[in-house]
Amino acid sequence: MALTTRPLEATEIAQRAVKESRPVLVAVGGDGTLNEVVNGFFHNGAPVPTTTKLAMVPLGTGGDFRRTLRIPLDTKAAIQVITAGLVRRLDAGCVTYQDHEGKTAVRHFINIADAGIGGDVAHAVNTGPKFLGAASFWLTSFTTLLTYKNKPMTVNVDGSTHDLVAQQVVIANCQYFGGGMRMAPAASPTDGVFDVILIGNAGKIESIRGMGAIRSGNHLDQSNSKIQLMYGKRISITSTQKVRIDLDGEQPGYLPALFEIQPGAIEFITPR
Repeated sequence: MALTTRPLEATEIAQRAVKESRPVLVAVGGDGTLNEVVNGFFHNGAPVPTTTKLAMVPLGTGGDFRRTLRIPLDTKAAIQVITAGLVRRLDAGCVTYQDHEGKTAVRHFINIADAGIGGDVAHAVNTGPKFLGAASFWLTSFTTLLTYKNKPMTVNVDGSTHDLVAQQVVIANCQYFGGGMRMAPAASPTDGVFDVILIGNAGKIESIRGMGAIRSGNHLDQSNSKIQLMYGKRISITSTQKVRIDLDGEQPGYLPALFEIQPGAIEFITPR
């Protein structure tokens, strides 16, 4: 067992274990911890050759990744999944973006990435108190909506270009983010493609009213011209303004960003 003492240390620990092909690597924590561990399976944007399997015991603020795979919150039940679960190959996302120092950086994600208001929410949550758990995301999402200004973005999905004023663009490998909001209700981490949701120039009142529909996953069933669902393997997003990005609830930097799917990149132990 290894305990972390600083940001990104979990990536270093994980990469050592992955290079040694340790049988199972268990991330104990929330989505941020899992994201750091996932990044240990890659080097310079490519998967590290390994036989190591990844598993998770959920603890943390958001707990969104585990919802798609139905990993139990109960610690004993989560450990039982590790000992008797099913090994599946999951897709991962590779992102090339601009870091906080203005340099080009590469990072990976396994749950959901987005550009726009989600990046601002992640920034606020990660720099504020987290004692409310998943409710921190809900409260911060609400307060951020009151001041956020939608941004002009150019989004290219597998060669198809879309220019719009957007509240956010979501690149989903799994279904949930933001403390239980089911943004991509049909997304699967085993289908080799991202679900891409474009939320256009939505106003504050309609966004607040629509939060319940997003939480239940019904927002894509409604007739709303400001929400578009697409599918893609390579998504680039640029903006003339400074726009934060969010990777698995972490806020590593800004647009421009390129999001690429890496099919079956990680062997993960899931419930049967």
